[in-house]
Amino acid sequence: MFRFALRRSAWAIPTLLLVTFLVYIALRMGTDPLASYMRSNPRATRSKIAQYKELNGLGSNYVTGYFSWLKNFVTFNWPKSIKGSREVWPELKDAIANSARLGIAATTVGVFIGLTIGIFAALRPGGKRDVAVNTAAFVGISIPPYISAILLQLLFAVYWSKWFGNTLFPTSGVYPPGQDGFDLVLMIKHMALPTVVVAIQIIAVYSRYMRSSLLDVLNSDYMRTARSKGLSEFRILMRHGVRNALIPVITIAALDIGAIVGGLIITENIFDYPGTGKYFLSAFGNGDFPLLMPLMVIIVASVLLFNLLADVSYAILDPRIRLD
Repeated sequence: MFRFALRRSAWAIPTLLLVTFLVYIALRMGTDPLASYMRSNPRATRSKIAQYKELNGLGSNYVTGYFSWLKNFVTFNWPKSIKGSREVWPELKDAIANSARLGIAATTVGVFIGLTIGIFAALRPGGKRDVAVNTAAFVGISIPPYISAILLQLLFAVYWSKWFGNTLFPTSGVYPPGQDGFDLVLMIKHMALPTVVVAIQIIAVYSRYMRSSLLDVLNSDYMRTARSKGLSEFRILMRHGVRNALIPVITIAALDIGAIVGGLIITENIFDYPGTGKYFLSAFGNGDFPLLMPLMVIIVASVLLFNLLADVSYAILDPRIRLD
């Protein structure tokens, strides 16, 4: 397993370089970093413009420019944002932390509930509860996040205020304006609605994946062999059924968790939640190349990392799988 992880890590480096190079080209073509800088800084001196071009690798062709940018990136010689000349890392770090907090909460709730009702449905295929779970999953998948977000805001903010005189859950931000310091209760209240919006989609997807995967496992030969040995149904289900059914689910989970770093753009924008999704929209709208590239690198690296963790977890869940 160690040799496999080492080989995959070695392959991840050229993959990361290739993908970030393509992202670099796309952002240069799509945002025109130099023109964006000039619009935001019309009084910039020639020396400032030259410094900006050098730090971002904009003074040459794409290949040379990319490696010039990469050198500055790995040595932490990052340029400041074009709007306001802000340091990139503090703002990016806060956005990643906020998205990770929201993503982990929604994923934990969504995966746990989704897997549970998926198992529940697979035990009685074709029955009433199976039909109910499938119907609910189709409805959950069919409702776009912006629809469920607006409905929840209307219910728990607008109408709740009319009915009871105050809102039950806040509809924007991480804390109320003017809040100073950490407050867990306030944070949970502000995260409640966006967490539910994201969790609805996760529950719908994972319940269907788990149901389908577990049905395949329950009909396999080794499950019948386990029953013939006299093992209890609960032990057969948990030790042999669910454990093996999780293998394809782990693949989807790894991709989802890696993508969470990129932010939940629709949900964060509707709830004005300061995560990487809102960070990306703001930076892209301003054509802020220095803010965008580090985020893209972190997203690509996180997807590669969680794919590696998924491959390693296969061998842990199923001893028949050999990675070396």
